[in-house]
Amino acid sequence: MGLTDALLQLARKQTSLDIKRTDFKLDMLKSHLFMNFRVVDQHGRQLGMGRNLSALKADWGSQARGAFQALAALRIEENQQKQEAQPQHSPAKSTQRQVPATQDVEQADLSQRYTNWTFGELPELMELTQGKQSMIGFPALIDQKDAVSIEVFDEPDVAAAKHRLGLARLFALQIKDALKYLEKNIPDLQAMSVQYMALGTAEELREQIIGVALARAFLTEPLPANEVDFKRRTDEGRQRLTLIANEVARLCSAILTEFTAATRKIKDSKGLAEAALDCTQQLQRLMPKRFLAQTAWGPLQHFPRYLKAIPLRLDKARSDTARDAARLTELRPMEQKYWRLVSERKGVQDDRAMEFRWLLEELRVSFFAQELRTPQSISVKRLEKAWAQLNL
Repeated sequence: MGLTDALLQLARKQTSLDIKRTDFKLDMLKSHLFMNFRVVDQHGRQLGMGRNLSALKADWGSQARGAFQALAALRIEENQQKQEAQPQHSPAKSTQRQVPATQDVEQADLSQRYTNWTFGELPELMELTQGKQSMIGFPALIDQKDAVSIEVFDEPDVAAAKHRLGLARLFALQIKDALKYLEKNIPDLQAMSVQYMALGTAEELREQIIGVALARAFLTEPLPANEVDFKRRTDEGRQRLTLIANEVARLCSAILTEFTAATRKIKDSKGLAEAALDCTQQLQRLMPKRFLAQTAWGPLQHFPRYLKAIPLRLDKARSDTARDAARLTELRPMEQKYWRLVSERKGVQDDRAMEFRWLLEELRVSFFAQELRTPQSISVKRLEKAWAQLNL
């Protein structure tokens, strides 16, 4: 949980007021009030420094993650060797021995593959030491397709993302029969597959629909951290999986219908080269092959509106090309800066970056298809303020 979310939760609890995230005006804070981070090596030498953690992670994250996971594997192996070297306790004594929850993963074999929750309690974090230095590791289940394994990461966000995929796989292994039924009974899959043909195959579309349904049925917070909670969640998710999958399929169908209409409209927009090119680029960003799996459920629900805005825009551009060009001139600098930043960060995006990304789509709706309306007031000025915070 980020600082803003923690403050929001605390303020709501203590005041009982309906405080919203947008009530926190981060753009009004001076830059020196934001945390300044330093990256150091094992010898304490500074490698990098800045107030933008995402940029530092993009530059140094891969190198740090590899070194950390090697250390985690080494420490767990040492724990196993110490445990094996200890004399065995009698059965009477061993039943009285209390084992801390964190010991389950610390003594686990990282090369072991699991098809059920048989590895004890999974802690949120574990402590690793190297000399006099203490570090915090974040265990995660890793998807191995036909099983899961356990790895330890140095970044909670990376661990959380990996863990959700691994946990989804472990749930899937418990409900094989339900998934087989679902694979054969996704509503309107054949019609959707025809619309999806420009992006991928019917099997790829089916896999995404089921994956999103699994996540929404089983991966609600708080995620299970022990075998009892895992079994309870398995039973609960199994009961609502089909209903949720149908909901995901309906949204997917609506998105693909608007995608098809937008694609056709762009092809028919002769004489609107600049607007058509911009719409094509927008479509490519919104609708990659794995658009369903890669987009959070909240923004995904707005996709039909974003896509519907494209034909409306092109119809208007035909009668007023100058107005469309003027709006595009306002929009383009913001988009170019954002996608340049994404490239510099090697695709790593935090919550603020993702929020900005969808604000850009809302600005497009406001500029080119006002009749579709936006959930909140949107303007170039607001995006400029959001950008100032994003690029600290």
